[in-house]
Amino acid sequence: MEIKLALIEKIDSLKAKVAVIGLGYVGLPLAVEMAKAGFDVTGIDVDDKRVEMLNEGAPYIMDVSEDDIKECVRKNKLRAVSSYNVLSEVDCVCICVPTPLRKTKDPDISFILSAIEEVSKRIRKGQLIVLESTSYPGTTDELFLPSLEDSGLHAGKDFFLAFSPERVDPGNKIFKTKNIPKVVGGVTSSCTEVASFFYKKFIDDVFPVSSAKVAEMVKLLENTFRSVNIALVNELALMCNKMGIDVWEVIEAAATKPFGFMPFYPGPGLGGHCIPVDPYYLVWKARSIGFEPRFIEIAGYINSNMPAYVVARIMDALNNRGKPVKGSKILIIGVSYKKDVSDTRESPALDIMAMLEEKGAEISFSDPYNSVIKIGDRLYQSVEISAKYLRKMDCVIIVTDHSLFDYKMIFENSSLIFDARNALKGFKGDNIVKL
Repeated sequence: MEIKLALIEKIDSLKAKVAVIGLGYVGLPLAVEMAKAGFDVTGIDVDDKRVEMLNEGAPYIMDVSEDDIKECVRKNKLRAVSSYNVLSEVDCVCICVPTPLRKTKDPDISFILSAIEEVSKRIRKGQLIVLESTSYPGTTDELFLPSLEDSGLHAGKDFFLAFSPERVDPGNKIFKTKNIPKVVGGVTSSCTEVASFFYKKFIDDVFPVSSAKVAEMVKLLENTFRSVNIALVNELALMCNKMGIDVWEVIEAAATKPFGFMPFYPGPGLGGHCIPVDPYYLVWKARSIGFEPRFIEIAGYINSNMPAYVVARIMDALNNRGKPVKGSKILIIGVSYKKDVSDTRESPALDIMAMLEEKGAEISFSDPYNSVIKIGDRLYQSVEISAKYLRKMDCVIIVTDHSLFDYKMIFENSSLIFDARNALKGFKGDNIVKL
């Protein structure tokens, strides 16, 4: 009890030192909010470039204000290192490392295991450790807890362990780290209490749950819900195309119902680190306990096949104009996984480009947030869109509908446009083919 009260007092007085492992799209905004609240924060990242940029007060993620970073660095409230040795000196540790999928669609928890090892080497009495990286239910209890307790210390008594799922939405101008409610679940009630108290110092609303497993499942439910509903409208889009119905008009009309309906929109495929990945963590865990999550698997199948569907539609559109895809000049508009962000992780644009190139098309792309992308062994350089350049193209594909694009110019100067995002809503012409 004395250890818990001492830590709570340190947190309350902002004297607790904090470390954030992983300074990406989750860790950096989190570290900045902690520092703005008055904590002394050390970020740990294996990427030396990130460490250097942060220590210079330079942002490398769009959602973090340069002014905020510079101010935190100037006040000595935020710094970055590449060594884990600082972990033995801090009171609170937040782990925000990537959790990707293997090629087999099984969870790749190697980054989590590495973080566990580094924290376990340096754990001491009176520390709070929180995992924020999305993983399957049971990760905190089954992997973290035994490793940390190998030290001879006990969770809920000597140290405090919890899971709190990240809920970052890149590009969202309204909901950011500070005002997105924080779910917190500890491995004991004392762990939940301490972790919740900590987050309340820099997050507007904290919602404690009964266990780390519940908190882990919350994140998977949130993104599986989105995956399943996106799969539903993607399948509806395929169906509507066969029937000659505009799926976008259907969704717009259905959304006028003030109850019982939430609009989701079709697209060329899922992207980002969460929605294409998280459902497979749940599928893997379900299978490990002898449960077959068929509904979630079907949704994953539909969504993962959308890039191939887009390519097939483009081939048909070109063929209808007497052009084979081989040798056709095709411009990809937008390669980020979503509108008005720079993140290309799991972006369907990359799959579409690779498939079209394999079929012999001459591919180029334009994206205001990405100057260079790599697909396989080849580097592509973003091109400047002009009326002259558009007129040279056999097909223009709107994969990501960034606000900065001049869609009127694209419409007026393109002989064929495949619009996978309804970016040309309101434009009428024989040169438009919609998803």
